[in-house]
Amino acid sequence: MLELNQSNSEEILIKDVNEDTFMDDVIEASKSSPIVVDFWAPWCGPCKTLGPALEAEVKATNGKIKMVKIDIDQNQNLASQMRIQSIPAVFAFVDGQPIDGFMGAKAPSELKVFIEKLLEKVTDDEGDLSEAIAVADEMLESEEFDDAAETFEAILGEDPNSSLAFVGLFKSKMGAKKLDDAKKMLEEIPDALKNKSEILALQAQIELTNQAEGIAELSDLRKLLSTDINNHQVRFDLALALFTKGETSEAIQELLAIFRVDQEWNDDAARQQLFKFFDILGGEDPITLSGRRQLASMLFA
Repeated sequence: MLELNQSNSEEILIKDVNEDTFMDDVIEASKSSPIVVDFWAPWCGPCKTLGPALEAEVKATNGKIKMVKIDIDQNQNLASQMRIQSIPAVFAFVDGQPIDGFMGAKAPSELKVFIEKLLEKVTDDEGDLSEAIAVADEMLESEEFDDAAETFEAILGEDPNSSLAFVGLFKSKMGAKKLDDAKKMLEEIPDALKNKSEILALQAQIELTNQAEGIAELSDLRKLLSTDINNHQVRFDLALALFTKGETSEAIQELLAIFRVDQEWNDDAARQQLFKFFDILGGEDPITLSGRRQLASMLFA
C-alpha cells in the first residue's frame, strides 16, 4: 500500500516494508524524519481499525512524520527481533532507534497525542532565542557562571520549554558550585522537556558519572579481561571507564562485543548502555552513527 502526498514533489508517506527493506526504510530513513512502524496481520481485527486511524494522523503532519506497515506473518524474523508479543504493535523510530511505542488498540484522541509527542521530540523550538542562547553559552565557556545563569533564566522566562536553556542553566549552577540548585533542577524537569535529546544527554552523562564511581583503573580492567575474555561484567566496566576517559569509540566497541555474544546479558544491559552513550554523544556524531549501524545490523540481521 502506497500513499502519496500531492505537493510540489510527490513523497511516499506510508508504505509496506519487509525484512529486506527495514534497514533502509526505517533505521536509515528515521535519521531524516520520524518513522512510525505499524506491526499488523490480516487476521487482526483491532489492526483494521487502528491502521487507518494512525495513517490519518501521520498524513496530517504533512510529511513531517512517515509511516511503514509490516505484516508479521510475512516477516516473522523481524517481529521476533522486535519482540512483538501482541498486535497491533506500534513503534516510533528517530535517529535509528525506537523512542516510543504501544501495543493494542488506541482511541483516536490517544493516537493524536502519540503523534503530537513525536512531533515535539523533533521540532526545534528555540526560535528567536537562539542568539541569546549563543551568548549565554559563551559566558558558560568563559566560566562566567553567574552571568550565564542569569541569561539562561531569562531565556527560560520567555520559553520554559527551551531544553538548551535548561541544560545551560544546569551547567551554570554546577560550575558555580550551587549543587543543591542543580539537583533541584533535575528533580523538577518540566514534562515537556523530559524526552528532549539535550535533557536525555544530560541525564545520561550524570548517570554515567555515578556508574563509573568505584570502577577499577583502565589498566586493571584490561588485565582482568585478558585473562577472561568472556567476562561480560569486566568488559562492561571497561566500556564505562573508557567512555569517561574520552575513549568513546573503543567504549562502544566493547559494548557491541558483549551484545554480539549475548544480547540478553544482564537484562539487555549492553544495548541499554549503548543508547545512553549515543544520547551523550548526540545523534549526528560519526561515532554514534557508526555504532547505531553496527547495532542495527546485529538486531535485524
